[in-house]
Amino acid sequence: MKFSNKILSQTLVQLCFDKGIEHIVISPGSRNAPLTIGFGEHPDFKCFSIVDERCAAFFALGMAQQIKKPVAVICTSGSALLNYYPAVAEAFYSDIPLVVIAADRPLDRIDIGDGQTIRQQNVFENHILYSANCIEGEEFQIKNETEINIALNTAIELNGPVHINIPFTEPLYHTTESQLVWPQNVIPRMDVETLKEDLNPFIKQWSSSKRKIVLVGVLPPNSLEQRFVEQLAKDESVLVLTETTSNLHNINFISAIDQLIAPLTDEDFKKLQPDILLTFGGMVVSKKIKAFLRSFSPREHWHVDSKKAYDTFFVLKHHFKTSINSFLAEFLLKTVPVQTDYRNQWLAIKRHRLQRHETYVSEIPYADFMVFSEIFKQLPQNVQLQLSNSATIRYAQLFDINTSAKVFCNRGTSGIDGSTSTAVGAAYASKLPTVFLTGDLSFFYDSNALWNNYIPKNFKIVVVNNGGGGIFRILPGEKDTELFDTFFETKHNLSAKQLSEMYGFKYQTIFKKEELLEKVNDFFSKNDGPALLEIFTPSTVNDKVLLDYFKFIL
Repeated sequence: MKFSNKILSQTLVQLCFDKGIEHIVISPGSRNAPLTIGFGEHPDFKCFSIVDERCAAFFALGMAQQIKKPVAVICTSGSALLNYYPAVAEAFYSDIPLVVIAADRPLDRIDIGDGQTIRQQNVFENHILYSANCIEGEEFQIKNETEINIALNTAIELNGPVHINIPFTEPLYHTTESQLVWPQNVIPRMDVETLKEDLNPFIKQWSSSKRKIVLVGVLPPNSLEQRFVEQLAKDESVLVLTETTSNLHNINFISAIDQLIAPLTDEDFKKLQPDILLTFGGMVVSKKIKAFLRSFSPREHWHVDSKKAYDTFFVLKHHFKTSINSFLAEFLLKTVPVQTDYRNQWLAIKRHRLQRHETYVSEIPYADFMVFSEIFKQLPQNVQLQLSNSATIRYAQLFDINTSAKVFCNRGTSGIDGSTSTAVGAAYASKLPTVFLTGDLSFFYDSNALWNNYIPKNFKIVVVNNGGGGIFRILPGEKDTELFDTFFETKHNLSAKQLSEMYGFKYQTIFKKEELLEKVNDFFSKNDGPALLEIFTPSTVNDKVLLDYFKFIL
């Protein structure tokens, strides 16, 4: 086994090994050669080579999303590091442990005109949990060990991104067969979560309130214990609102929030207005639920999360700093169900909306709405479903998705920039077949995501291509102008055919309603290699079909 002869490289590699960080995504470069040698020569690391740093970081994020452990990304010095920033921000807001390791020039080489040098220290300071700035030299060994320990432990303990900046002087490629340093491993502290506050006042309020909403944001699958799901579903005074990304299912829950509330009047909203709002999970997709709860505020808003609580609705009263299961074990089992028609009244409206939904789908012309409906109807059992942002995730909120699917989307920053790369990384790490559903702009924007050797045979991409940014047609503003076409909708005539051929994907197309049923079924039923289905839809029809939907389901 060979080692880099750089002590800093050996220190970092050994501490990553000690802490169980096994997956290392490396982008090529020279300044990071000591790190590439250190990790690449070590038999206990799984190393991945991905050229595009932005794709590499999102690929690592997708793996970390699935394995729920830190994944490291390594790059050379200079602007390469800045390409990690979108994934760093997503990891920051989605609580994903991403370890960014950047090679650097020594400080005396910064801002003197050397190539591939920028001010790398603390470059992510607004969206990072910890920045470790190491200094080359044996006299700084204790400081460096401390900094690296803190950074890696922070990623493990707090589930978020950290940055380790490591300067190297030349020569960079020298190796040794000897381990030169044995760094001290400070063991991460994994505290057992316990509630240390008196819940009785909150239990009393809950048990005396007749209108309560539980709103669930992004949650990994199987996050909530089934006994709590069942108890929430039984309480007639509790209306549970979930989203596709909540991965929570019960017949008494409302999963299509916009379907329920979009047609409501102010008088209806007053009837829906809760006394208490309890939230947990990550970001919420629905803009309509945010607008409702900001205009018709609950008396109390409580949020449960071990790290943070956002005042999304401007009335946050309490943050329970613990996991949702720990909280509900101490709280829910001590509450008293309240008899009221609050939940049942809204479930009746839900049933009516679903009936109208089915009628609408049967009558509409060929458009995005029909395409998404058919995709979700035919989605195979027991798959990982990765969704891109923008229109895709919003359409997904309106349809039933089989409960065996495990659903993910980069909702931390809601960007389209790394959706495909995240899906590829997640597909590699997951044992489940993966379906990635995306729009055309999101797919083309991140097309370098397919430039790697780690795409599983059971990875499928569905691209809904409406010739531009279709979501902008739904938003307010004048549509029939050159300005709109060029800078908002960004019309194009691209297809994924050539990309599919270049990267070895089996390629199929759909252009009309008559092809949907047969071709979608055929696409999902074959698993003999990565495949891409491109479904072309008319851009000028989609917005009208969607907007008319909310009028029809009244």
